[in-house]
Amino acid sequence: MFYELISSMAVLVRSKLIRCALVITILSIIIATGQSLELLGMLRPLPSVLGVLSLGGMALLWRDISSKVKGENRTLSSLLSQYFAVKVVGWLGKRQRGKLEADTQNIRQVQEETLLKRLRKTADTRYGKQYDFSSIKDCEAFRTRHPVTTYEHYRELVARVAAGEEKVLIAEKPLILAMTSGTSGASAMLLSTKDTNTEFFLQGVAVCLDAMRRAFPATDSLQRTTKLFYSPTFRQSEAGIPIGPNSSTPASSRHMLNLYTTPAPAFQVPSERDTLYLHLLFALKDPSVGTLESNFASTVFYAFSALQERWQELVEDIKLGRVSPALALEPGVRASLEGQMKPDPERATQLLTHFQQGFVGIARRLWPQLNLVLAVDSGSNQIYGEMLRERYCQGIPFYSPFYAATEGLIGVNLWPEEERRRYLLCPRSMFCEFLPEASLDQETPEKHTLLMEEVQEGHSYELVVTNASGLFRYRMGDIVKVVGFHNQCPVVEFQYRRGQMLSVRGEKVSEVMFLGALKRAISQWPGAQLVDYCCAESAIMGESCGGSDPHYQVFVELKGVRNLTEEQRYKLDQCVQEDSAVYKSFRFKGSIGPMRVQMVAEGAFKELRKQMMAFSNTSANTFKMHRVLRRKEYADFLLGKTI
Repeated sequence: MFYELISSMAVLVRSKLIRCALVITILSIIIATGQSLELLGMLRPLPSVLGVLSLGGMALLWRDISSKVKGENRTLSSLLSQYFAVKVVGWLGKRQRGKLEADTQNIRQVQEETLLKRLRKTADTRYGKQYDFSSIKDCEAFRTRHPVTTYEHYRELVARVAAGEEKVLIAEKPLILAMTSGTSGASAMLLSTKDTNTEFFLQGVAVCLDAMRRAFPATDSLQRTTKLFYSPTFRQSEAGIPIGPNSSTPASSRHMLNLYTTPAPAFQVPSERDTLYLHLLFALKDPSVGTLESNFASTVFYAFSALQERWQELVEDIKLGRVSPALALEPGVRASLEGQMKPDPERATQLLTHFQQGFVGIARRLWPQLNLVLAVDSGSNQIYGEMLRERYCQGIPFYSPFYAATEGLIGVNLWPEEERRRYLLCPRSMFCEFLPEASLDQETPEKHTLLMEEVQEGHSYELVVTNASGLFRYRMGDIVKVVGFHNQCPVVEFQYRRGQMLSVRGEKVSEVMFLGALKRAISQWPGAQLVDYCCAESAIMGESCGGSDPHYQVFVELKGVRNLTEEQRYKLDQCVQEDSAVYKSFRFKGSIGPMRVQMVAEGAFKELRKQMMAFSNTSANTFKMHRVLRRKEYADFLLGKTI
């Protein structure tokens, strides 16, 4: 068995260095398992050259490790663990990238194979039998037989799965019942399967890490990453299936935790505020951090905001070698964390100097070898990415790797160095259809969907997907613009969520359009810096909004100004009119009243974020700020925070 294992790995992995290293690793595993005598007896027939090969492999291995930038205070075992993890994922990334390139050459066939694979796997479910999936042989037959759907089509079916009924939508029991973030309405409960997670890793993570290392060679190091991540809270369905956000957990990534600056016990802390403090504490201890990572740029932004508020407390903890007594930690967790702290007055003095110089460009001063910020900064996270680049993370490259949702992986960014965030659709992740933007409100949208090879550059579409976890011809609500093709495969930019469109008279002002107008208006407000914003249509606010004509209420949190004149506030209305001819027409006719711009107090959006997460049961890892408020309670909360 071990001969076969060694030879099969050697065939798969072409690098001599990795082959030698794998031999060493396997021998180490044999010894570590406690079965060394018997198993090494099996290996005695191996020629003595294996010993020479192992020694040579060790020398090559150590030379390669020694040549890389490494984090401080690393043990040999943690370095080897990270080294092999990086090598294996690097090899896997190259392999998956090659497959992706081949798939983009023959989109129609690959998409049909993806669809038929999904249908075969669900053919024996109640849903599959209802639509006779076993008889469908091509995508045209599927599109003829199955309607375009929304979440209401699945609500009762998912409830049956949650109650324990088997083979309703999918053949296996779901891993979790995944809650969507509720950005454009109420949270939905979707199924998450092993296939969805596997595809995300192989077609998403592996491919993006390959793209990252091609674009930023310095990331091929043995530095640690600060990963801003919070342990999500799960509840149980009637059948004992976990219900919560569809994001990885520290438990599911335990073998990777030695790559991160934050020790494993910190991920057991339930409080987001306390966990963030611990992320910052252990990141500040290590001056050789190589990457800052989070799902979204908003999480990185909130982390730097917290750092700006609590830096003195953090410096004191590093100086004294302790974990702040103000944190509410279980005794065992505290003891474990404090066991990893030692007084470091020298580092504390360095940090004090950096903080006293201010927070513009602070990231590079704290971590001189910081190579990258790895986080999605497109869509609703665009403003957080811009604020980070302008203030805290000046001079640090950003990489927005994925376009993904609770439904699964949608696209990957193969162009990390480009400022423009565009994503190549992954043709083996989902079967995709495209509903033209002009057809979004029509009663029979299924008559208008296009396939990947039929879309046109420069046009916008709503994504309609068939995935690996029981959604068929499902309207995601995401509007994307086709900005080009990679071979035959569409490359898209996210535009907006269908429920996040401002429209009081049918004028349809998208998130992208409104943000562009807002940024231009703010550039004409001397000294003003945007912290956060959202909007509400006057209809949801009732008598509290003032004014009889339909209009937009805009809530902005700003730095650098204490108030806005009426003339400055009107600039935003003018900028939207410049971008939307329909809005301008309605304003000219008086059908839409003037925009009301409300400045809110510092910290208002942090409080709103907490309320939104509590209401929707969303994890901090997956939360996205709602740019158009659909709940009166949220709008009233911000009205109460106006200056």
